[in-house]
Amino acid sequence: MKPRAFLERLARPFSSSRRSSSDQSRRDREEEADLEAIAAREQRAFRYETLAAATRSFSEKNRLGQGGFGPVYRGRLEDGRDVAVKRLGAGSRQGAREFRNEATLLSRVQHRNVVNLIGYCARGAEDKLLVYEYVPNESLDKILFSSSSSARSSSNSDRSRRAELTWPRRHEVVVGVARGLLYLHEDAHTPIIHRDIKASNILLDDRWVPKIADFGMARLFPEAGDGHSRVHTRVAGTNGYMAPEYLMHGDLSTKADVFSFGVVVLEIVSGRKNSAFIPPPDAEADSLLEYAWRLYKKGRSLELLDHAVKSSAVPEQVELCVRIGLLCVQADPRLRPDMKRVVIILSKKQSTLEEPTRPGVPGSRYRRRPHGLRGTHYSAGSSSGTSLPSTSATSDASASASASVSNAMTTSSTHTMRSQGLPSHREEHE
Repeated sequence: MKPRAFLERLARPFSSSRRSSSDQSRRDREEEADLEAIAAREQRAFRYETLAAATRSFSEKNRLGQGGFGPVYRGRLEDGRDVAVKRLGAGSRQGAREFRNEATLLSRVQHRNVVNLIGYCARGAEDKLLVYEYVPNESLDKILFSSSSSARSSSNSDRSRRAELTWPRRHEVVVGVARGLLYLHEDAHTPIIHRDIKASNILLDDRWVPKIADFGMARLFPEAGDGHSRVHTRVAGTNGYMAPEYLMHGDLSTKADVFSFGVVVLEIVSGRKNSAFIPPPDAEADSLLEYAWRLYKKGRSLELLDHAVKSSAVPEQVELCVRIGLLCVQADPRLRPDMKRVVIILSKKQSTLEEPTRPGVPGSRYRRRPHGLRGTHYSAGSSSGTSLPSTSATSDASASASASVSNAMTTSSTHTMRSQGLPSHREEHE
C-alpha cells in the first residue's frame, strides 16, 4: 500500500467538519504531517488479518484489560513474537485523538526504558490498532500495592509477587524510570512531556527492567530544551501525581513530570499509594509526601521504608531515594531538579545535595509572578483549606486556576488497566 493511501485510511475517521478555532486547524495539520511520516515507514504497518490471527480473532481469553482507549489483547505473530494489541473502541472521539497522539509520539522514540511501539493497523473507519512489545510482568502498581490492604484480603500469590520486588529491584526501577524520562525530555527527536507518570504506567519486563508506557496524554514540547519554558494547556493526568502548578493553573513544563516521578519514588520506597495514603495516628500529615518530608526533617527517613524489603535494603540508597523524591516534589517547580541531574545523583557522581523544601500538594497557593519573565514563575504560599471531590483531572486551565484540591481526598478515577500488558488511557474531556 502506498504511504499516502495508508495515511488517508488512518486519518479519515479523525477528520471533523467542525473546527472551533484556527489553532485547532493548525494542530490538525501538524498531526496530519506526523501521520504521513509514520505511514512512510511501511514496515510498521500490519494487516488486520495478521493481528486477528495473532489474537485468535480478539478472543476474550486473550484480553489483557480494558481502558478508556479500548481493549488490549495479547497476541503472537507468525514469527513467534509476543505482542500487546491496543484496539480503538468504536465511536470514541477521545480514544481517536489518543490513538493518533500515541502513534505519532511513539514512532519517534526508542529507548530501553520506554515501551516499544512495533506497528499499527488501520482498516476502514472503525478498526484502528496499535501493536506493542508484550511485557510479561505486570505494571508496577499491581505488584507494589498488592499487599497494601490487610493480609486477610491479599492473596498468597499477591504476597509472593510483592516479595519478588526486592529493594535492589526497586532501586533499579527508580534508576530506569529516571533514565527513560531523561530520554523523553532531552534526548528524543523532539522533547516529550509524558503528563501521566505513575506506578500503573510503568511496566516491568521479564528481567524487571522498567518501561514507561501510555503516551495518550503525552505532548511534544520543542521549547523544553531550554530548561525554562512552560506552556498553558488543559489539565490531563491522574490525581495524586500531578504537580500543583499544573493542576491548579494548567502550566505545563518538564518539571510536571519531575514532580510525578518524585511521587512514584516515594511510593516505591514506602510501598504505599499516595492517593490512598492513610497516615499513622501521630503523623500530623495528610499525604505520603508530607509524611515522608516530616520523617526526613527528623532524620528518620528509614522509617518510610516498606517492611517487605527491609532485609534486602541498603540504608544509604533508601535515604538517597527519599531525598531525591522530596527534591522532585517541592512546591516551587524552579527548585525541582531536572531529570539529567536526578540521573547524575542516582549514579553517585554527586556527594552533596541541597535540603528539600516542603512538598507541593494540590491545595497549596501560589503567587504567580508577572507574565513574560522566563522560567516557571511561582512561589509557595500557605496551604488552602478548600477542597473539592476527587476527579480524573481534566479541566480548563482557567477553571483550575481558581480551584484548590486536597491531596488527601484525591483518588484516580481513570480507567487503570490492572493486568499484564499495557495500562489504559484516560479520557480527556472536551
